[in-house]
Amino acid sequence: MRLPEKFASSIQEILGDECECFKDSLLLDKPVSIRLNKKKLQRYSLVNIADTYERVLWSSLGYYLSRRYHFTFDPLFHTGCYYVQEASSMYIEHVIRFLMRQNELMKGGLVLDLCAAPGGKSTHISTLLSEDHLLIANEVNKSRANILSENIAKWGSSNIVVTQGDASRFKKLKHAFNLILADVPCSGEGMFRKDPKAIEEWTPANVELCWKRQREIVSSIWPTLKPGGFLIYSTCTYNTLENENNVSWFIENLGAENVVIDSPKEWNITGDLSGQNLSVARFFPHKTRGEGFFIAVLKKPDEIGYKSFDFNKKIKGKDGDDLAVQYKREIKSWLNEPESLSYRLYNDVVYAFPKLFDKYIPKFREYTNVLRAGIPVAELKGKKVKPHHSLALNDLLKLTAFPSVELSYEGAIAYLRREAISLNETAPLGYVIVTYRKIPLGFVKNLGIRANNLYPVEWKIRSSYIPDQLLLL
Repeated sequence: MRLPEKFASSIQEILGDECECFKDSLLLDKPVSIRLNKKKLQRYSLVNIADTYERVLWSSLGYYLSRRYHFTFDPLFHTGCYYVQEASSMYIEHVIRFLMRQNELMKGGLVLDLCAAPGGKSTHISTLLSEDHLLIANEVNKSRANILSENIAKWGSSNIVVTQGDASRFKKLKHAFNLILADVPCSGEGMFRKDPKAIEEWTPANVELCWKRQREIVSSIWPTLKPGGFLIYSTCTYNTLENENNVSWFIENLGAENVVIDSPKEWNITGDLSGQNLSVARFFPHKTRGEGFFIAVLKKPDEIGYKSFDFNKKIKGKDGDDLAVQYKREIKSWLNEPESLSYRLYNDVVYAFPKLFDKYIPKFREYTNVLRAGIPVAELKGKKVKPHHSLALNDLLKLTAFPSVELSYEGAIAYLRREAISLNETAPLGYVIVTYRKIPLGFVKNLGIRANNLYPVEWKIRSSYIPDQLLLL
């Protein structure tokens, strides 16, 4: 692997005698890791699905695979039973669990994942937070934000709002968030082994651009963090300009406090390499089983008598439309614990979300660009109501609400390709959930002579072949 000359000299300066071991590690096969959706697997009795795999040490949900599987052709992947995620980035679990044990502010409230696409950290965080937390998963890029929304839908959590915009969109929400994750855009040096294009695109000028942009992003979002709250800063790069030097700048210019997060020695996680005696965690592929990753935790100093954004204040206009009684009655029959939910209608789509978050959703709709808030559970078609695809994948779904038909593997792939589906003669008419290994894939509408495939067009598998020797979870 031919590394850019200036990168090679900078990594030599950082690692010293370890540099050759680091370079050799870039020639090895990159590890493949997944993170399980424990809640979904428990619901559908697939809890032992990863018993034979090796655990990622810093995550109770992460596992290494012996090789890269055919994820595109695995129905369990498309139903959100697991997420393909780089192992080093799963360290966020260790950090959040530590903060939740140590600080009362972490027991509930608002959490912001500022640069969330494609959704790995958001789906991970959502499984760690309590039911009292509302997670805002945001992405600045519109096309990537749509991918984020898709992955959130597949994961099936009901306490997530997906927004699209830069950090400045949140500026009116002063002191709103208990926790902010800023996994900022970076020069991507930690992805050299995983993505050869990252090597071609690397330049010293881009590093310079990145560290300046990262300071702007964190400075812009810092006022929205509550005093006593935490900001987790992370990159997938190695240089000290984007890592330790930025952390030091945040301390000096924003008044941030550097939080010490301890890790077991056997994890082989590296600390500060800048000589500034900071508490940070660095992942190098010659020492830890994963790609390059950097993370630091910053605390906003406590402040007596501060004022947070008023989420109880009434908004201008109205927040969506109330549902007609007949629609609400039918939709409630599809859901678990329907009386604990609120229902709002936006552009003929009915969203449900826990009543606990009633005061928050309208404000995010007013001050940010919301792509989805809660779970789309139904679509109104004239005077009829149609179940939304997201409902089939969500934990709000009452499993007895719709008849179900189990598909073979071949049938499941045909459904995910949005091809025509044939159900047997005994299948009931109307909306039917099709399943694979008893896990819902989505809806069809059975008309008797045929069944209309209702899988979202934009999600469908576009490949027309299936590998001869499939590797599936």
